Amino acid sequence: MDLLDWVRGPLLIVSIAIFVVGVSWRLFSLWRMPVLHAPGAPARQAFGLGAAFNAALTRMVPRGGFHPSATLVTVNPYVFHIGLAVVFLGYAPHIAFIRRLSGLSWPALPDMVMYLAASATLMSLLLALMFRLTDPVLKRISKADDWITWIVTFLPFITGMAVIGDSSATILARDHAIYRGPLAVHLLSLELLLVWFPFGKLMHAFLVLPARMQLATFFGRRGVRS
Repeated sequence: MDLLDWVRGPLLIVSIAIFVVGVSWRLFSLWRMPVLHAPGAPARQAFGLGAAFNAALTRMVPRGGFHPSATLVTVNPYVFHIGLAVVFLGYAPHIAFIRRLSGLSWPALPDMVMYLAASATLMSLLLALMFRLTDPVLKRISKADDWITWIVTFLPFITGMAVIGDSSATILARDHAIYRGPLAVHLLSLELLLVWFPFGKLMHAFLVLPARMQLATFFGRRGVRS
């Protein structure tokens, strides 16, 4: 067995197991936390689950009125998350990888769309790093978790670019990998992300909606107009 065989086999199984167990434990721990009923006027206690869910979704797009200098900072996270979803779920070799693991598949997007999405996502990651290094407030509040999370998110993109040498149709038509070393490094970077996922800020992928609903409930019961 060479490195790619290890990465495709035992290391992939271990990383997925850590991801599943870690995420499940984090969610179970949060579910077991005691519920603290915040005081509020009786008329406002009716702000329930439906209202919180609606406020969490409708307020994901920021309102107008912000200073123009904040536009890039506001738009950049949307570029990253949309680009990440497009690259991971729309690239044909990625879909084939998911099909081998789960049996699920769907139509792929054209390669040119993938290249544009990957470029935009890489640029957004570099911009996010620049903001964190140059903004005095972000620089002061940044912790090890922020830097590690950025690195493990950046690595799969940059190593994935090293694997692309042919069209997705040509890659899928082969019965074996030509660039075994770069492919092994790319999969290792993905497995590193899976291992770190439950322990860092990447968990916000599962917690962003509940957290926004909790915040909406907090303000709604105090009469704040959403």
